[in-house]
Parts: sequence; structure tokens; C-alpha cells
Amino acid sequence: MNYAALVAAVSSYTENTFPTVDMNVFITQAEKRIYNAVQIPSLRKNVTGSTTASNKYLQCPTDFLSTFSLAAIDPTTGAYTFLLNKDVNFIREAYPKPTSTGAPKYYAIFGPRSDNETELTFILGPTPNAVYSTELHYFYYPESIVTASNTWLSDNYDPVLLYGTLVEAYTYMKGEQDMIMLYNTKFGEAITQLKRLGDGLERQDAYRSGQARIPVT
Repeated sequence: MNYAALVAAVSSYTENTFPTVDMNVFITQAEKRIYNAVQIPSLRKNVTGSTTASNKYLQCPTDFLSTFSLAAIDPTTGAYTFLLNKDVNFIREAYPKPTSTGAPKYYAIFGPRSDNETELTFILGPTPNAVYSTELHYFYYPESIVTASNTWLSDNYDPVLLYGTLVEAYTYMKGEQDMIMLYNTKFGEAITQLKRLGDGLERQDAYRSGQARIPVT
């Protein structure tokens, strides 16, 4: 289901034609609800970067929302060390002097950057004593079908996108409560099925976990 097909389906279901700007809001709101309900491994992102010697801060990517893992790579051996997530106050107390340097062991989300309040920064503990390459795996919002035409979600499991958009559209119409409840129920069922894929099947295999079996009576 591409963008045009999604718009046509929503218009057909609701028997209404919406302005493009409103339709795009319905779709993007539905996408964000979906991405925050299911952690889809296929939609993780990873980037590499590097620390600066004697600088305890590490810049986050501009589309960063939350961390899956952050590793520092030893400049001599190439060994990965996965940093432990802590609060800023822990790092401040454990390493009260920013001049105390060493191989990073911990990180925390420090807060908005001084030059851009909409972007975040990591604080590392201890302050890096050298330039370390880093590898960050993180959660982000993939490009919307509004601008991408096709997305992973529209290609692999479009029912959740359709019913999520219908919930937003029919709520905007102030439609009948029984229909809103129906679309919400359908959306909930679709989320459950997507969670089975994203939080279940994509995180295991038959060799380790065995295949799903239904009892025979």
C-alpha cells in the first residue's frame, strides 16, 4: 500500500474527502503511535562517530530518540566496550573532575546542546583520554509515507497503518462512537499482530526458541 492507495482507502472507508494537509497529519500521528508501541528491529538505525580527547560530551544524531546500545572502540586493539547507561548525577558523582580521564565506561543523556536546544548530547564517564570510535544503535522515526511514498510499514504490514489513520480521521470527523470503537479495536488487533512480528518473531529463531505450536485436541 503506497501513499495514494492509503489516502484512497481512508476516503473510501470514511466516505469523506480530506484536505491533504489534514490527511498528512492523520497519517503521521498514526505512524508515531505505531512506532512507539512496537520496537521493530528492522527499523533500528546505527551510526559511527568518535569522541574527542579530554571532552566528556558526545553529540547525538539529529533524529535520535532513544538508545539501544552505545559502544566505544579501543583505538589500539579495536575491541568493543559497550557503555552502561546511567543518570547524569551518577557520572557527576563518580567522576567529579572532568579532567580525570580514562576509557569511557558509562554514558547518560545530558540534555539539550548549548547551540541547539532541540538536539541532545551524551555525557561520558570518565572523560575520554583519547579519540575512541563509537557505534550507536538507536531508535528514530523512519521517514513518513507522506514523503517516502512507500515505507517498511506500508510494504510489510499495512493494516496497522490503515486502521491507525482511520482512527485519527474518524476522530477528526467526530464520527459515531460505535465506529470509532470499531476502528480502535481493529487498530489494537493490528498492533498486537505487529508486536508478534517486531517484538517476537524477529527476535528469535526456530533453532533456539522452537516453532510456535497449537495444541491438538
